[in-house]
Formats: sequence, structure tokens, C-alpha cells
Amino acid sequence: MHKTLFAAALLPLLAAAAPENEPPKALAPLEIVGQAPAADWSAIAPADLLVMDLAPDAAGKARRVVIQLLPPPFTQGWIGNIRKLAAAHWWDGTSINRVQDNYVVQWGDADGEDAAKAKPLPQGLATIPQAQYTVHAAPLGWVNPMHDAYASNTGVVLGWPVSYAPDGVTPVHCYGTVGVGRNMPPDTGTGAELYAVIGHAPRQLDRNIAVVGRVIEGIEHLSSLPRGTGDLGFYKTAAERTPIRAIRLGTDVPDLPRYQYLSTESASFARYADARANRRDPFYIRPAGGADICNIPVPVRRAP
Repeated sequence: MHKTLFAAALLPLLAAAAPENEPPKALAPLEIVGQAPAADWSAIAPADLLVMDLAPDAAGKARRVVIQLLPPPFTQGWIGNIRKLAAAHWWDGTSINRVQDNYVVQWGDADGEDAAKAKPLPQGLATIPQAQYTVHAAPLGWVNPMHDAYASNTGVVLGWPVSYAPDGVTPVHCYGTVGVGRNMPPDTGTGAELYAVIGHAPRQLDRNIAVVGRVIEGIEHLSSLPRGTGDLGFYKTAAERTPIRAIRLGTDVPDLPRYQYLSTESASFARYADARANRRDPFYIRPAGGADICNIPVPVRRAP
């Protein structure tokens, strides 16, 4: 056979063989999560969920927000109060009173600052000292190798983003984080006034305010609310506020789906975290070499 013809005949064979010698395509973070085996997912107990039902929107559509509460040993004094408030149906008939752009949505008793009008709190709520913002002995978890400006190190413990400092381990403020509103120190709040982060992670709040949970479903019902026009995003009139129909623990909500999070001790989470920090999938040109702890959100899903 003529050399030119032989080379032309060989080209299709070489082309077909080439892909076998190429490295496999790098997976995007969500592809890694999608391929995680069932054993790598951990169940979230209904008792660790707080379910907030807002009044329907203008089109009559229901608005439900599901919050996962932090596990021990973190901020359990405030979470104990939150359980008592939910069991007493205390939030029923209260409202969302503050929506500050790129910051927080806050809810509770709109008259809470007026002693004559404030809604009475349930008996037996604890007063929690500032020292409980941090935990001095926490289980070890996945450590983020990227330097953090707010703490000596960051990581994920028991499925939650935390910061490490010489005085302890603290849950951090990321998008969707739920924390306890308070007055000036030494007040630490009871848990009756709560907020959710709807903007860039306000990490300056870490170790200054109690983090008690995170929104795992329905954050769009909070982040899309009209911004308040008063100081700090508070609504000026009652008509602007969004009514809260009910807040219940998950055990008291019969139609609640089951939820799972990707275990942060699993091999799948390690691959996912590395992919979040070093995007190698085809869209990206250069891996970043690291990621802020809030840019490695722990995946949560409805159980299959």
C-alpha cells in the first residue's frame, strides 16, 4: 500500500484509540455529590429540624422554611430555649420584622422591645453566658487547608463549618446560617429573636453571637422578601411585615420529608471539598488553590 494511503487509513484508528490514553474528565462538585453512595449520607433527625410556615405569598403559594439545628456540643443552651419556644407555639402570630440587603432576615416579636406590649416568653428559658459561643473541646473533623482571616484555621465538624482559635471552636456565619438576635453585651439573647444570613458571609459575627442552625430548604422565601426601609433594614409599618403562621419542631410536622447531609467524614465529601477548592472541570481554566470555608457548603438533600 502507498505510504500516503496507509497513513490516511491509520488516522481513524489512532483517533479512536486516543481517548483511552487521556485522563478521565474531572468531575464538578455536584457531579461528585450525585455519585456519592448511599452509605456516605447521614440522616437528619426530625427532632433536629425547625419548620417555619410563613403566610402564603401574593399568589397564594405556601412558603415553608426548614432549619437544621446544631448538634451537641455547640450552643445547646440557646437550642434548648428554641425547643421550648417551638413546643409552646410561641412564634405563632409573630412576624419577619427586618430584611437588610446583603445581610440578614430577622424574625420574632415585633413589639419585643416594648415591655408593655411584648409577648410573654415561656417559663424556664435559660440565660446563657457569652463563654458558650465557643466550645473548648470539640470532635475533630475535616480541616480546610486555606488560610482564614478570621481564625487560625477552619474546618467542618459533624457536618458544620467551624473556626478554630486558641480559645475554642466556633460555628461560623455563612449564607443561610441561623443565629440568635441579642441586645448589647452581656445580653446573649434567649433564642426568641432569630435571624438568617442572606448575604455575603458576615464572619465578623463569629464568636460574638450564637449560631444555632442553618436553612436547608426554603431560603428563597427569606432572601426574596422586600428590603426594609428603616434603620438596619427594619420594616417601618406592620403592613410590611411577613406574618409567621407557625414554627414547629420537625417531630410535630406530619408531612415533613426526610433529609440527609453528605457525611463530612466520608471519602465523597473529601473529593467534593477538594473539587470546590480546585475546580478542574472543563469550564475552569485555572484551579483557585483553595476555598473559603463558606464556599464549601455541606450538601443536604431530601432522602430518596
